[in-house]
Amino acid sequence: MNPAMHARILQRNTSMLWLLVLAAALAWPSALPATTESSAPADTRTAGPSLLRELVGTVVGVRTTAMSDSEAAASLGARRMGSGAILDPTTVLTIGYLLLEAETVEILTESGKTIPASVAGYDHESGLGIVRTAVPLDGTPLQLGDSDEIEASARVLTLGHGEPAATELIVISRKAFAGGWEYLLDRAIFTFPPVNNWSGAALMSSDGKLVGVGSLIVNDAADDRSGVPGNMFVPVNLIKPILADLLSKGRRDGPVQPWLGLTTENVRGNLIVSRLTRDGPAEKAGLAVGDIIVAVDDKRFADQAEFYRHIRQVGPAGSTIGLKVLHEGALRDVSVRSADRADHLRKPGGI
Repeated sequence: MNPAMHARILQRNTSMLWLLVLAAALAWPSALPATTESSAPADTRTAGPSLLRELVGTVVGVRTTAMSDSEAAASLGARRMGSGAILDPTTVLTIGYLLLEAETVEILTESGKTIPASVAGYDHESGLGIVRTAVPLDGTPLQLGDSDEIEASARVLTLGHGEPAATELIVISRKAFAGGWEYLLDRAIFTFPPVNNWSGAALMSSDGKLVGVGSLIVNDAADDRSGVPGNMFVPVNLIKPILADLLSKGRRDGPVQPWLGLTTENVRGNLIVSRLTRDGPAEKAGLAVGDIIVAVDDKRFADQAEFYRHIRQVGPAGSTIGLKVLHEGALRDVSVRSADRADHLRKPGGI
């Protein structure tokens, strides 16, 4: 299931009862579910009203249109709208799925301007993307903070484009997040109460430094699997080592994680193939929608996160991944020659 569809389903299923419970928990942090995070003291400072308003000029709108016949248009929609954080007068950091196979990119400023832009870089591993504008922005750049210092119970701020002020949230957990589109974060940032303006929104520490980028609304933000909904943010430290690469080359340098070109869903403990990328490695190897993946090179796994870790242990993109698959009731072995995700994305010519 793609991020946009996933989010819409969860938004429909989040009830008013949960919102009341979460609002109460925000007012009384002691009511939060217990976590297993580090005992390091959390940042419990409350941001003043002036800071909440001053941060508005640091976030812009990101509006994109994907190429009509692209894979991304089919899975994420052709027209997408979200937010992005200003890093410098011509650079915006946003969530990567807004930029996948984008033909046009526009930045909407707080002052009401619409500025043409282009995709400068995309990183499938982190899920983040960089946009460069044709002319300088009139907003205020955000300083990158240290997302590793953000622990459970910390008070943070979030801001999406079009909001009159930042909103205070609480970090409910730091845990792994596995998405069915071959995506894994080891220590994503989960917050609550859930907010609707999350796609590419800025997550900031109490002193106004950027520590995360909004990705999804989820129904399992807490560590204890109690079904508490919230938001998942991508830690900003993931972009720091590769920012120069993205700006100069459009992608990270070095070995690339293996990509199979499949989407999976965990159904009653079974990892089922729900979608295959056209002409991707998995489709070429003969996998089919409905197949159940049982093991990677005879290694069983408990969930999607462990499945991805087994694949990445085999080797970088180009490595052959052995899968044990249940197809129409029969167990069979399938060898998939993995690829670099970037090589299967269509790229427009720029501004």
